[in-house]
Amino acid sequence: MRSPFKSVITAMAIGFLAFFSCKNTDTTVTPTSAAVSALSCGSATLSATAASGTAYTGTASVPYTGGNGSSYAAGSAITSTGVTGLNATLQAGTLASGAGNLTYAISGTPSGTGTATFALSFGGQTCSLALAVGAPGSGTTSSGSSTITGALAATASANTTCATATGLARVVCLAEAFKATLSSSQVAAMQFTYSKTNAQKWSNLPAALSARIGITLGSLNTVQLAAFRDLMVAVLAINTTDEGYDEMLGNLVADDYLNTIGGGSAYGAGNFYISFLGTPSTSSLWEILFTGHHYTQPYTFNAGVLTGVTPAFRGVEPAAAVSANNRSYQPFEQERQVFAAMLSGLSSSEQATAKLAGTFTDLVLGPGKDNQFPATKLGVKVGNLSAAEQALVLNAIKLYVNDLEATTAATILTKYTAELAATYVAYSGTTAVASANDYVRIDGPSVWIEFSYQGGVIIRNTPHPHSVWRDHTGDYGGN
Repeated sequence: MRSPFKSVITAMAIGFLAFFSCKNTDTTVTPTSAAVSALSCGSATLSATAASGTAYTGTASVPYTGGNGSSYAAGSAITSTGVTGLNATLQAGTLASGAGNLTYAISGTPSGTGTATFALSFGGQTCSLALAVGAPGSGTTSSGSSTITGALAATASANTTCATATGLARVVCLAEAFKATLSSSQVAAMQFTYSKTNAQKWSNLPAALSARIGITLGSLNTVQLAAFRDLMVAVLAINTTDEGYDEMLGNLVADDYLNTIGGGSAYGAGNFYISFLGTPSTSSLWEILFTGHHYTQPYTFNAGVLTGVTPAFRGVEPAAAVSANNRSYQPFEQERQVFAAMLSGLSSSEQATAKLAGTFTDLVLGPGKDNQFPATKLGVKVGNLSAAEQALVLNAIKLYVNDLEATTAATILTKYTAELAATYVAYSGTTAVASANDYVRIDGPSVWIEFSYQGGVIIRNTPHPHSVWRDHTGDYGGN
């Protein structure tokens, strides 16, 4: 029989390893019931102040004594009283053997000024957590990085010089305008020669765990962030909630959230990198590479055309909505839903054909897995499906392609649509795509898309998505 002491040591070791990897390696441990001798809400530390009518995201660290060393799962949302509109949710963790702190994630929009009170109950003890809510405009951000997403959420363009340019000429103009805002040392750190080796320096891991090139958003001032925003708006779709540019912004907001709930300095919008590989030009080979935790998007240009936009990585933790900039973001929920609709739209026999053997805990062709496409396509052939079922597959592909500005997206989608009949759909786990280790794959002559729903890293026991879009011939612009 496994002793409780060994179970706790195992859980702590696994938690340590999981912090340093975005791939879920959690092993479930069944502890004795978590218990404490006292909770001290009066000594709680709050990560940010709140203001009436302003979306709030923060954490409360609540001290306890008499912890029994047991693990505990994330709790259900506790709604605020007094000032309503907020929810506090216990984050999973392991008690110390003695004194320690519980972490509660708090989010929502306060309904007024005064005190938002949360009735906490844990380990046989209760206390009332109070969050003061000030007048409109009196709150502080929950993370220093949030000033970055606030700047990037601005809707007005900071650039008038490039207003009349179109197509690639506009992208080049905005790229040079961004460079013009940088110091000479920043340009030197941001611009590299084009090589596939440099283009491959992307990852889904937090910045501290994977070498990237370029300069961070955290190193940019307000003027520079505005110029960066103008450039990204030119290459991504705009004005669509949680897609295109808005999806990118939502990913940064989610990473800020991880920073505030225990992820620390390895997480946050300030840790995302921008680099130019080669000199921006309407004729030569060059690339824009934007990469960070859970988000990578390259744009490779050559001989006056865009030649590649893959490998593109998408993911987010938490999968649930996170609030910032006076609104909520849930940047990858639409993708999860469209895959569930695609799989549930298949007949039972088609689902049986599409189902893969084995369990998939992460992506097959994630970072570092270049040129490793399976030799044999698996699953159900889209050409054998009904017109309605084929449309569901195309809808899933569109959510990736349509992240890009409209002209680029139309060109790519024309190719993928022409190849749709020769494309295959496969999955593992459940068709609801709502449980850990649910996995979906779309594999065509050109397109390759994977979606993996896997256990959380910072928010334990709660699945979050990883996804990659590759192209059999177009990765790294075909270079």
